[in-house]
Amino acid sequence: MANENEQKAPQIQIEVKPEIAMGTYANLAVVTHSQSEFVLDFVSMLPGMPKAEVASRVILVPEHAKRLLFAIQDNIQKYEAQFGPIELPQPKAKQEGPKTIAPFNIKKGDA
Repeated sequence: MANENEQKAPQIQIEVKPEIAMGTYANLAVVTHSQSEFVLDFVSMLPGMPKAEVASRVILVPEHAKRLLFAIQDNIQKYEAQFGPIELPQPKAKQEGPKTIAPFNIKKGDA
């Protein structure tokens, strides 16, 4: 049995309003940072459209950004254990530039 003197961590009740519960679709994320914060812009891009729109922006202090990184890593490991590896498309050999994956062949600086 646990020591009666040990305190349990307080439980946090989280409410999700209906307009937030539906979520926001994004097929691109742009991450930037300063000394004091990380900014995550979630973008919705449509093929053939010259302009992409930021669908949602989340601003985090560095400590929370690192916690988010660990939470996502943990969830990806659990996902892959249940459903198999998540395969990322390989860049085409003839493409030049960075080896990052972006939808619709966006080149660096275009988004």
